[in-house]
Amino acid sequence: MPTLIKDGAVATDAWLTGKASLLAPDEWRQNPAAGLLLQVDSEPEEGFAKAPVIAIHFPEFKDGRGLSLGALLRSRYGFKGDLRAVGDVHHDLAHYLIRCGFSSFVLPDGRSVDVALRGTQVYSHYYQGSVRDPEPLYRKASR
Repeated sequence: MPTLIKDGAVATDAWLTGKASLLAPDEWRQNPAAGLLLQVDSEPEEGFAKAPVIAIHFPEFKDGRGLSLGALLRSRYGFKGDLRAVGDVHHDLAHYLIRCGFSSFVLPDGRSVDVALRGTQVYSHYYQGSVRDPEPLYRKASR
């Protein structure tokens, strides 16, 4: 079974086990209490911010559009819920997912959970700002 990593730890929840639904945008508009499943080429909308969870499907490892979509949902549309990466999520993406505002990701079978967890804590400080911490390090340093 795939492994859910949420907030830097292995977790389980109804969205992963199938007890709750992840719906495509057309279906979700009729049932906004469900989770929303977006493809990397989806056009975000203001209303998406009301979803309890948004899962972005990464079709293949080399496709980074999901990272941009996640950052856009957090920064421009103000999404505050669980932003989840699903699909061909590789443990090498863990660090970038966190920086782009993802709070969880589903690691497919056969991928190292330990490596993915270590990837969420690669650095303690960053020079550049991100969705998680928009203020760059040079502005935080005392003079």
